[in-house]
This record gives sequence, C-alpha cells and structure tokens, in this order.
Amino acid sequence: MRAYDIIKGKRDGGILTRDEIDFIIAGYMNGRIPDYQISALLMAIYFNGMNSQESWNLTQAMIQSGKVLDLSSISRPKIDKHSTGGVGDKVSLILAPLAASAGICVPMMSGRGLGHTGGTLDKLAAIQGLRVDLSEAMLIDQLKQIGAAMIGQTQDLVPADRRLYALRDVTGTVDCIPLIAASIMSKKLAEGIDGLVLDIKTGSGAFMKTKSGAIRLAQEMVKIGKQARCRVVALITDMDQPLGKAVGNALEVREALDILKGGGPEDVRRLCVELGAWMMKLGGLERDLPFARKKLELLLDHQTAFMKFKEMVIRQGGDPAMIDDSALLPSACHQLPVVSSQSGYLTRIQAEELGKAAMILGAGREQMDSKIDPAVGIMLEKKRGDQVSRGDVLAVIHYNNDARVQQVSKMVQEAYSITNQKPRPQPLIQGVVTQSDTKVIPIKNPRN
Repeated sequence: MRAYDIIKGKRDGGILTRDEIDFIIAGYMNGRIPDYQISALLMAIYFNGMNSQESWNLTQAMIQSGKVLDLSSISRPKIDKHSTGGVGDKVSLILAPLAASAGICVPMMSGRGLGHTGGTLDKLAAIQGLRVDLSEAMLIDQLKQIGAAMIGQTQDLVPADRRLYALRDVTGTVDCIPLIAASIMSKKLAEGIDGLVLDIKTGSGAFMKTKSGAIRLAQEMVKIGKQARCRVVALITDMDQPLGKAVGNALEVREALDILKGGGPEDVRRLCVELGAWMMKLGGLERDLPFARKKLELLLDHQTAFMKFKEMVIRQGGDPAMIDDSALLPSACHQLPVVSSQSGYLTRIQAEELGKAAMILGAGREQMDSKIDPAVGIMLEKKRGDQVSRGDVLAVIHYNNDARVQQVSKMVQEAYSITNQKPRPQPLIQGVVTQSDTKVIPIKNPRN
C-alpha cells in the first residue's frame, strides 16, 4: 500500500477503505508519510467529500492514535456537550454544573478560542488559580465526587486530530464537513462518554453560516455517534446575533454567574435549559423533556447549579471569592459607549463583526500565540427586535488600550442595522436532529 495511490484514488473520486485510512493515519503519526502528502489528501477530500462510512473510519483511526479515557468506574450517565462556537457563547460554564446538579456526569473537555469565536478555557482563565490540566486520576475522582469537571484536551488524547487540524488550518481545508465531523467526534468519543448533545450554531457569527450547512454537519455527526453506539442528538441554534449580552472572557463569566444565580439574559438561560434537558433524556434520567426543563429551571432558580459551579472551581484550585463576588473578576480600566445615529428597530447584528471587534481589543486571538486580556470585551445594551432612539446606547466597549478603540467603535457601530420596520422574531432553537430521524424536527417549546 502506498500513500501516492491512496491520494490519487481520492483525487479521482474514489472511496477510501478502512485499511487505507488506518494506513494513512498510522503512517503520518510515525513519520513515514510527510506533511505534503497528507495535505494533498486533505485537499482531495475537500473537493470530493467522504461518505458516512469514510467519516466513521477516519474518526476511529484518529481515536486509535491515542488513548481513550476509561470512565467505567463512574455509575452516573456520562453525557457531554459540544458547541461549534460563536460569539458570547458562555453556555458550557452554566451547563456543566447545571447538568451535574441534575445527576449527569459531565467530563467537559474544552478548547481555547481562535479568531472571532471565544473559547471556554479562556473564560475559565479569568478565574484566578483555576486549573484545567487535571490528571486522569484527578479527573475521575472529581467526576465521582461532584459530577463535573472542565478541562483542556490532554496531549495523549487524539493526537492525530491536533496534527491534522494544524495542516487543515494552513491548507484551506478547515471548512470541510466530513473533516469537521471526524475531528469533533473523535475528541468527544475518546472521552469515554455514553452520550453527547451537540449545539450546531448557524448564522453570521457561526462557523456554519447557512442553516443547510449546519444541518449537514449535524446529520454527519449524529450518524458517526450511531455507528459508535453513542447516543447523540444535535440542536440547530441561532448565531445571527451574540448569545446573551456579554462578549469577552471575564464579562461572560459574570453573565454566567448571573444565570447560575437565577437571573441573567433569557436567551442564554433558555439554551442551557434545552441542552440540559436533552442531556437528561440521553442519560436516561428523564423521558419527558418539558419535565426535565422544569427541573433544570428550579436548579437555576434555587442556585443549586451555582453552588455546584463554586464547588467545581474550588476543587480545580480557583478563587471562590471571585464566584461569590463577580466584581473581583478582572475589569477593564475604561468604558466607551457606542450610540445609535438613528431611530427605528434593530433588525440585524453582525455577530462575527462584534466577535472580531472583541478580538482586536484582546479578548480573542488573531494568532495562536496571541495574549488574551481577560478584562476587555463588549456589553450589548440592545439586541435584535429592540426599538431604539437616536442617541441610545447600543453597546459599551470595555478596554485597556487606547490604540485601536476607535477602530473597534466603528466596527461595533457598523455591526448594527436599524430600519423603520420591526423584524420578525427568529427562533433561538431552530430544530433537532436525532439518531432515530436525521431530518430536522422543530422543538415543541412555546418559549422558542
């Protein structure tokens, strides 16, 4: 078997066999197959795609490149959540302790942000002292004791994915649905979980800009889960505007704490409750979604999930004073309001532009080695559908450096579209893809 023949076959529209994929991944990891041949194969896949069996075979080969966590000693149902990323997405901070409070074991392995999308690990870094580099023994012990942990990906978990992603990033092959699906699912399945809830975002601030693309990605990942005998469901959710009001690491932690205490923006709370209800359903703790939602609402209102989050922070070395008093979290030195130049209705927010504006402030990474400023970001005062008058504050920029704040102010101003006509409401949760029916099913929730 030769890499050349495999590349040529895929270039000509052929189907890769399990043996060929295993050969490629093993050869790349042991140094027999060079970067340039893998790059050529990635481009062939980009143009010719992969069928479901190829995607599953690639997922398995990447899982086998490293170790798989053994969580079999934990009696609770082990259910995780993954989001495809967006602007203001602080859901993981709320959902992990919320689901754990409901009886789920949540081994949440998260990443750092790049570009306009935020990363959970960057948000957690705003909490002084908090560690995300737990050993496997520490992770399992914490999951047994409190049911939740939030950590970074370990070096020995799916190492093939890290190397392949680095090549995809420099060869223009990142936005390829079968490669995205295999990348995400290999990491999640290597956690040793029983089930997975996917939050597939669509819209201007999402990786998948169109709903049709988001649906295709959801269907691909749900199919991989079925082949892996792992219970998987995917929710298609709106990212045509930032989630909540806070964009920026410490700002988002504050907003997450508000929700864990029973308050906070309604859209973030609603999404967390819906994702949590599906986690309970996949874990076999509740068959009835409306009842699961009500239980989770109570766990937020009674601050049970807040206490779980605080316990998790303490066990991972974080400062609990910052959790009790969010004013102790990093704060920017300066604030600059962005005001509306006209009256009317807010009909559109370019979420990606707001994400890029926050990144320029220092809340995100323009490059992999960019330094994050946890204090900076943007607080939205108006969102889609709101009526505004000339001079109303649309958003407030939190910044520490004057150098680019005027550029950021202009970007924020231009991200808002105001017209005379009130826009029709756009559902936050647009449907669900399950393993029993991979068509998109509307969610029957009157609050959506």
